[in-house]
Amino acid sequence: MPDNKHREGSLDAPTRYPIDWKSDKFNDPEDLTQELERVFDVCHTCRRCVSLCESFPRLFDLIDESPTLEVDGVDKSDFNKVVDDCYLCDLCYMTKCPYVPPHEWAIDFPHLMLRAKAQRFKEKGASLRDKVLTSTDVVGKIGSIPVVSQVVNGANNSKILRKALDVTIGIHRDAPVPTFHSDTARKRIARRSETKDFDHKIGLFVTCYGDKNAPDMVQDMIDVFEHNEIKVELLKSEKCCGMPKFELGDLSSVEALMERNIPALLNFAHNGLKITAPIPSCVLMYRQELPLLFPENKDVQAVRNAMVDPFEFLIGLNEIGGLKTDFKQPFGKLAYHVPCHQRVQNIGLKTKQVLDLVPDSEVVVIERCSGHDGTYAVKKEHYDSAKSICKPVVKRITDAQADQYLSDCPMAGDLISQGVTEIPHVSSAFSILKSAYGI
Repeated sequence: MPDNKHREGSLDAPTRYPIDWKSDKFNDPEDLTQELERVFDVCHTCRRCVSLCESFPRLFDLIDESPTLEVDGVDKSDFNKVVDDCYLCDLCYMTKCPYVPPHEWAIDFPHLMLRAKAQRFKEKGASLRDKVLTSTDVVGKIGSIPVVSQVVNGANNSKILRKALDVTIGIHRDAPVPTFHSDTARKRIARRSETKDFDHKIGLFVTCYGDKNAPDMVQDMIDVFEHNEIKVELLKSEKCCGMPKFELGDLSSVEALMERNIPALLNFAHNGLKITAPIPSCVLMYRQELPLLFPENKDVQAVRNAMVDPFEFLIGLNEIGGLKTDFKQPFGKLAYHVPCHQRVQNIGLKTKQVLDLVPDSEVVVIERCSGHDGTYAVKKEHYDSAKSICKPVVKRITDAQADQYLSDCPMAGDLISQGVTEIPHVSSAFSILKSAYGI
């Protein structure tokens, strides 16, 4: 905890401190337990975050059912139940907690949960399921092989095989899982005609999900950028941003992925280019989590300064008169879900601002967690909780009576689609813009 001289009052903007994850203190089990008790006690007396995720109801139930009705009455082994239900969405820190730094109590619930996950991973490792779910590069490479992709997609749609996965390794039989494409985004981009050297350029971190699981989204994204005379430059190769391993607590793997990606991304930054990615979690990883894990790494900080949300870039271009508004057709009434990892970037509703430029169209904003979080909703023990968290999103989309809906996180969109059955699900805002432009 920082000294009292850092106390500025709880109305100040939150301050994030670096994560000293290689220190003896960070990896000390006794010190972790003491900090968990301290933070849980503050959360217990406040309870403002009870509506966000399952971690807080879990914690409060443990306390309310304990002999003392306080944190000291909770079995320390049960603290892991609270940790397991945290998927590091960061909403408690950024939107609810009044005790975040610079308040002297310095509560950082998500990064405390990360610390607990990291200690557990260091001590016990991870299950086969969790290793597979977070090894996106390997799984994507295998799943996108021609013929293999058809087999994998067929297996994922087989009730019998999904039941077997549920029973054997704990991937819920009803959870939405990604579709794999052998015609990846990178393959499609390689076939595109070379564009002229536009005045505006941007570097693109395609992401493992965008490449293997959502190539249509990446293709639509590039079409929109090129329509606006923005040349998109790709890395020659890239690895996962590290968010899945980060959520698992496997910080050594996060470091290895950082060391593979940062040098290539740094070339973009040194050439004066902004860098973007189609998945909000990947943007957040480079803007926040890696800089906090590696605060002394100047290259990581340089990439952080260059990283932008794609719609943040587009609306910035519009502000200087560089974005085309030659829209050919409206998109009607659109229910738009803002993912947590985009909300906590503190950039505002940039996607909405861009979509608002389309005449005779309406955007209904839904700022509520979908409960998906990459791997959380896929796990057998968490799927029902994820569906429960998602219910308010489903209700708001249904109540909006929109013509269609989308989420800036395609994985969140897939979970939402299980509850919204009568309103069309659009794959991305890039698809909406592409249709509006008539391209």
